[in-house]
Amino acid sequence: MLRENVNDLIAFAAVAEERSFTRAAARLNVSQSALSHTIKGLEQRLGLRLLTRTTRSVAPTLEGEDLLATLTPCFDKIETRLQAINDARDKPTGTVRIVAVDYAIESILWPKLSPVLKQYPAVNIEFVMDYGYTDLANFQCDAGVRYGEQVSDGMISVRIGPDERMICVGSPAYFEQMGQPETPQDLARHNCINLRLSTHGTLSAWEFEDESGQEIRVKVQGQACFNTITPVLQAACDGNGLALVPERLARKQIGSGALEICLGEYSPYFPGFHLYYPSRQRSSSAFDVVLEALRERS
Repeated sequence: MLRENVNDLIAFAAVAEERSFTRAAARLNVSQSALSHTIKGLEQRLGLRLLTRTTRSVAPTLEGEDLLATLTPCFDKIETRLQAINDARDKPTGTVRIVAVDYAIESILWPKLSPVLKQYPAVNIEFVMDYGYTDLANFQCDAGVRYGEQVSDGMISVRIGPDERMICVGSPAYFEQMGQPETPQDLARHNCINLRLSTHGTLSAWEFEDESGQEIRVKVQGQACFNTITPVLQAACDGNGLALVPERLARKQIGSGALEICLGEYSPYFPGFHLYYPSRQRSSSAFDVVLEALRERS
């Protein structure tokens, strides 16, 4: 059957079921004359009379009854499927895989997505912890999390967290013994706790900014080195050296006095965490729910 006949078949089914052009026209929201013209055109193309018309009634012919018996279950299946798609908007299903550093998972993703799992039992979320600039396709992930300035071109980027800054911190005991650095260059004489990125296996340079906005990058040395940020913070609390950590991560320790900030005037704010995903990605109902829950609202 030609594709252009579908609307005509819908019109025929309405007339056959209603046994009235008047009621069928109202159901389809068309005029009676247009509906009559549609049925005549369909009958001419098929070379069959589908409806018997009298001044008082309309009824399908034998051929019309046979065609209606074929159309009705097909239309019912289509209607059921469309309704299921609409229902999926209210009952999202599926799995969403997100790759991020542990700090982003703990401070942004989990607090925002824990309620989603409770509200939508058919939604599953898998968190993949990685410090590299992960290729989403290789990790079979739907989305990743990076700071705004690190999102690659060609990706859709959505802010999911506030602006951040990296701060240099140390314990009171460490500062009492070693003193506080006054400039980033002074870090050369301090025991610094390093972070080794998995991207290239190199030590992460500590980044600062002077009052003119000029970037300052310092390679630091120390006895301890980790490949995730949480133990870096703990080592600083234990007095093993200075650490460069996200300010929000260290907020509790700073508030309690376990850590103190130094070089604060050299620590600028930068765009916070963003969720990124391919522009070609076909959105699923589960992904839509996750994206809406993560979106930052200032």
